[in-house]
Amino acid sequence: MLCNRVLHLTFHHLIPKKMHRRTFFKKHYKKSELAQGIDICRQCHDGIHKTYTEMELAKHLNTFEAIKDDEKLSSYFAWVAKQKVSRY
Repeated sequence: MLCNRVLHLTFHHLIPKKMHRRTFFKKHYKKSELAQGIDICRQCHDGIHKTYTEMELAKHLNTFEAIKDDEKLSSYFAWVAKQKVSRY
């Protein structure tokens, strides 16, 4: 979805699971909202978590549009798109 490569995908929770048990998120989000996520490649997934903390992701980058439109991440996704896909 982010780098447009065709390979195995992983599930990225839009609000990281680590945040689900915190009072703020329990109070402001339904369980179904906490469970929402997107399917992305492992390299994009790792890049998201290396660039931002769990709290930053939960509070500011909790939609697909926010992730896709983020300046740091969009340049990273563009770089990933140029990488060779290894088959295993």
